[in-house]
Amino acid sequence: MRGSQGYLECFFIMQITMLKAKLHRATVTHSELGYEGSCAIDGNLLDLSGIREYEQIQIYNVNNGARFTTYAIRAEAGSGLFSVNGAAARLACPGDLIIVCAFAIVDQQEAESHKPTLIYFNGNNEVQRSASSIPVQAASAE
Repeated sequence: MRGSQGYLECFFIMQITMLKAKLHRATVTHSELGYEGSCAIDGNLLDLSGIREYEQIQIYNVNNGARFTTYAIRAEAGSGLFSVNGAAARLACPGDLIIVCAFAIVDQQEAESHKPTLIYFNGNNEVQRSASSIPVQAASAE
């Protein structure tokens, strides 16, 4: 049996789910309850972030605390559109600030050098800046 242990180890490689992309504080422009479920995102912003059409995404609503899973679809390029559709439309309204995240599963070695794509928006869904890391959070002095 000792020889088979090495054989099994090569099939069970530790994998980690890492942040792939984040669209930070985008403003919901539309909420379409009757539309087929998904989240339509400006095509230029999908390309910039590396989020693929039909990729699973998490949406975190800053205004009401709702967190939900859906998938991305491509909206008109350059439109600034963020439309939360289908049942999820009950969880986000036009004007709400949202954070959209996509994740990737990587092995331990890939995780060492992995850098997410972080896109930050102003109130008009225009890109303010992009980054590949989040600053260290300092402890607050109370």
